[in-house]
Amino acid sequence: MAPTTEALTAERILEATEEVLRRHGPAKATVVDVARALGVSHGSVYRHFRTKAALREAVTKRWLDRTSQMLEEIVNIPTQTPPVALRHWLGALFTAKRHKAGDDPELFATYSVLLGEASAVVQEHITDLVEQLTQIVFRGVQEGDFTAVEGDSAATARAIFDATNRFHDPCYAHEWEQPGIEAEFTAVVDLVLRGLRR
Repeated sequence: MAPTTEALTAERILEATEEVLRRHGPAKATVVDVARALGVSHGSVYRHFRTKAALREAVTKRWLDRTSQMLEEIVNIPTQTPPVALRHWLGALFTAKRHKAGDDPELFATYSVLLGEASAVVQEHITDLVEQLTQIVFRGVQEGDFTAVEGDSAATARAIFDATNRFHDPCYAHEWEQPGIEAEFTAVVDLVLRGLRR
């Protein structure tokens, strides 16, 4: 048991926690279950995460960060014009959320519960996404592609995020596989891009 404890990392604990949540759901999953899955004592888990709430918050943040990191890569593609980058970014966000909801519905349902518990983590995630959008809008204004609302790129980015909410907020997940949803998404993005044009 000692070698396993020495090799124990926060990342390994988070991976195991995700599997335990998938199997047991958020109501029944415990730190003891996570420790058992890792072959360590629950005290070993608590050395990395001081409370069950901290562990659940960390696993939620890890789940959200996967999307943020993927979208950040789109923001940093220098060859895309701002209108192309904005369409690409919004499409990638919608696709990522649809995959999370459709590919692993049990885990998505679990994270929907955890998102309700981890409001600070969720707010941090939203702030990160809006900051990415702000970078795209700001570059669009600088390059003459976009006009910002009252010259404020951040306010414009927040408005875009809110306008496309139906395509990334988990509370709309039940709509994401309905017939015609992609056409509806494209229509909203087209409208947003038309509104941003100089």
